[in-house]
Amino acid sequence: MTAPRVSLGLPVFDGEVYLEETLASIEEQTFGDFELIICDNASTDRTEEICRKLAARDPRVRYQRNDRNLGAAPNYNLAFELATGEYFKWVAYDDVLEPRFLETCVTALDEADDDVVLVYPRTVIIDGEGAEVGLYEDRLDLRESSLSKRLVHFASTWRLCNPVFGLIRADVLATTSLIGAYPSSDVTLLGELAIHGRYLELDQPLFHRRIHSRSSRQGELTMEEVEAWFDTSAATRKRRRWLKVSPRTGVFWRLVGSIATADHPVPSRLVAAPAFAGAWWFRRARVRGGELKARLRERGDATVTG
Repeated sequence: MTAPRVSLGLPVFDGEVYLEETLASIEEQTFGDFELIICDNASTDRTEEICRKLAARDPRVRYQRNDRNLGAAPNYNLAFELATGEYFKWVAYDDVLEPRFLETCVTALDEADDDVVLVYPRTVIIDGEGAEVGLYEDRLDLRESSLSKRLVHFASTWRLCNPVFGLIRADVLATTSLIGAYPSSDVTLLGELAIHGRYLELDQPLFHRRIHSRSSRQGELTMEEVEAWFDTSAATRKRRRWLKVSPRTGVFWRLVGSIATADHPVPSRLVAAPAFAGAWWFRRARVRGGELKARLRERGDATVTG
């Protein structure tokens, strides 16, 4: 059998509330040359029933049920490891795709230069009931050919990391560390992809990102719950807390290491590393300064301006 052009990896655990809507949006895609790989992390609700029913009627669907909950990061990576397509896309169990999502992204990546590693459409935020909250400005249209300029753009701009749900060249994705078993590992992955090549943001709002109370980072989960979601190993989580390295600091050092070992000329890396570091920490200082001003305003400090 010929491999599909696109592989979709859908990791899920207890996703019955939103899963059927997400699967319906995949079935309604105008581009049909895809495989859907569902990796179920030993769900305890109706997730298995929903997925097996779809797999029984659609030969493009493969359902993989894990014997135990591996944690989100290993499950995300398993979905990619099982993929056979030229292009790959992760699908969150609670997000919704417009019908032309795949068609538009495949066309853009087909027509793009080889150094374009990822394309993604604009993002619309929806709430737990599916109501539109508004258009989100990702601003990660990384078209710069210069490694240093591209990484400065990335370091200065990343926020919700919606492009991680874009369409990615599978051979490039295979050279990255994929999704790490720690919070903000999607930032690390997007940074590694930016080291490899350029991103294209497409103008059409074709991706509906759902933010609700159980969302991994934007919901109501504590940091301990988020860490457990990424990594079910209590031992590794304890070791990470013992090291007292914040997730974002850990991401920074991982990306500096990736720049240092990247397949780019030495002069390019020597320029890119300090440029990236400067942009990263300038942004952190700006964010912290804004947080301080907000706290002072709450206290009624009249001397705060700007």
